[in-house]
Amino acid sequence: MPKFKYRVRDFRGSAIEQTTEASNATDLRTRLREQGMYVLEIAEVKSSDISSLFSFDALQMATTSIKIRDKSVFARQLSALINAGVSLVRSLSVLEDQATNIKMKKYLTQVGFDVQQGTGLADSMRKFPQAFDNLFVAMIQAGEVGGVLDEVLERLSKLLEDQDRLQRQIKSALAYPTTVLVLATGIFLAMVTFILPVFKNIFKQLGGELPAFTQAMLVISDFLQNPFGWVAIIGGGAGIAFAYKSVYATPVGRLNIDRLQLKLPLFGDLIQKAAVARFCRTFGALTRSGVPILTSLEIVRDTAGNQVISQAVDEARRVIREGGMISPTLQKEKCFPPMAVQMISVGEEAGELDTMLMKVADFYELEVEQAVKSLTSLLEPIMIVFLGGMVGSVILAMYLPLFSIFDLIK
Repeated sequence: MPKFKYRVRDFRGSAIEQTTEASNATDLRTRLREQGMYVLEIAEVKSSDISSLFSFDALQMATTSIKIRDKSVFARQLSALINAGVSLVRSLSVLEDQATNIKMKKYLTQVGFDVQQGTGLADSMRKFPQAFDNLFVAMIQAGEVGGVLDEVLERLSKLLEDQDRLQRQIKSALAYPTTVLVLATGIFLAMVTFILPVFKNIFKQLGGELPAFTQAMLVISDFLQNPFGWVAIIGGGAGIAFAYKSVYATPVGRLNIDRLQLKLPLFGDLIQKAAVARFCRTFGALTRSGVPILTSLEIVRDTAGNQVISQAVDEARRVIREGGMISPTLQKEKCFPPMAVQMISVGEEAGELDTMLMKVADFYELEVEQAVKSLTSLLEPIMIVFLGGMVGSVILAMYLPLFSIFDLIK
């Protein structure tokens, strides 16, 4: 499809210059006018002008991502403006002007145009799934229908903040062992590649048979000094990564890998608690905002982050459609802790499912926080021993022959 570079003015009189794809200039002009823009110029980008697409703005757009924190701040600020009596169009304009994320700024521009033309906020946001996922759009739509958009936005902001905090806690648990693992591997490779060969020449001059451990380390050293060795290592790593992604892309592969993750020592319990907390927090926020329960479960299923949890939620959705309850299904699937199932069951029976879901989410988010602290405390000595073992193995390989020589001298 050909590319066109256009220059327009928006409803505030601001000039905008961008590049997009379109079947022809007439269709692009019609589309821009429908968005409320005054078209100044449209020109097709020739093949010789393709380099102009790789500008700083284009590079920035390609490398910028919209994080949970960006969406949370946007939801909270929009809630405050609407609650203060500012019109929706003006609120979006204000947030667009102060947006620091270039992608969010672009999407808010388009959303503002659509809303000014009479399109609903949720319908306009639905066009940009890169920024506003199904969860975001569903809660916005519920707030528009119920006339409580500011309250729903505040609730949505709180939900996104909780998700962001939960992700940060899990990342913090993985940061230390990952750093030590990379450091230990780097030191080991450097010593085997550059230091051990120096001792290899000394061993040859002294003569005698080298210990088996030292011979094994020298084989590794020779392998790493060979360029084809590094090609084999990089190629093997890339092959493993490609195979993992290929298997994980299949439904059966993803289910088996996610099931295995829940059974991992140390990390499995943390992954399960985080998934349960995410499920309860999201499901509770959706039902409390007035989203139908079947729609809520569909959204929760797609945002669970673990295929085992998603499968259980999908089964619960089927049971509810047939007139059943959620808790027996979750108990049958055996991927939710018994206490969480019992609390959800009590909430269903009392007619306060959303309240009970929020309590379960609070409890398991606290459990995740405690699990992260315990995991970090446990991993520190393990990783220190691992680092010492990697370095010590090279030192041992260097000094074992010396001990053999001393024995010969005696």
